Amino acid sequence: MDFESIKKLDFSRVYFVIGTSYAGKSTIVKNLAKKHNGIALEENYHDEKLPELDSKEFPNLCYTRDLQDWHDFIRRTPDEYVGWVNAVKKECEIVEFKILAELLPKPETKGKLIFVDTNICIETLHQITDEKHVLVMLSDPQIAITRFFDRPDPEKQFIYQLMLEEPDPQAALDNYKEIMKRIHSQKCYDELENAGFPVIYRDENRSQEETVEMAEKIFGI
Repeated sequence: MDFESIKKLDFSRVYFVIGTSYAGKSTIVKNLAKKHNGIALEENYHDEKLPELDSKEFPNLCYTRDLQDWHDFIRRTPDEYVGWVNAVKKECEIVEFKILAELLPKPETKGKLIFVDTNICIETLHQITDEKHVLVMLSDPQIAITRFFDRPDPEKQFIYQLMLEEPDPQAALDNYKEIMKRIHSQKCYDELENAGFPVIYRDENRSQEETVEMAEKIFGI
């Protein structure tokens, strides 16, 4: 799907959420969709297309799909891992637009608001929509670095168990922590904070309902 075709899509009822890990992106998308009888495209929603992707066209997205030994996943150097993450985001953007292009014209979605936990980059978002349709959610970078494996979700615990199976588990853990430091660097945080879109900062003392109200004001809904 070329960019000219993408720009012709009507994103007037699509609201994008970007930001750091542990900032509440998935939660806000689900809560807004529930409150407004809308559609939630949650974290990694592009995975629905993964089985049909061509590994030649999407080598980075297909890397984990076609992986034979998951220990290879955690043995990559920080440079290799970060390079892969950045390449995945670019491929995700293509797949996300394909999904949106299919979803928007469907009769059952007509008039519904669509809330998206997205990988679409800042530059692209500026070209397809405005500041009333993009929300940046931020948490302290140290949270993701130090608490990555505190969450009970299966994917993170699976990775954690892989590292414990390594000949030197501590070295594997240290390597992954360095990866987290690079992915959740201050530079990445600053780029998001200064993206030109409204920002909501993580606040442990704020309720989910209060965060929803803040998002509603930003989106004008």
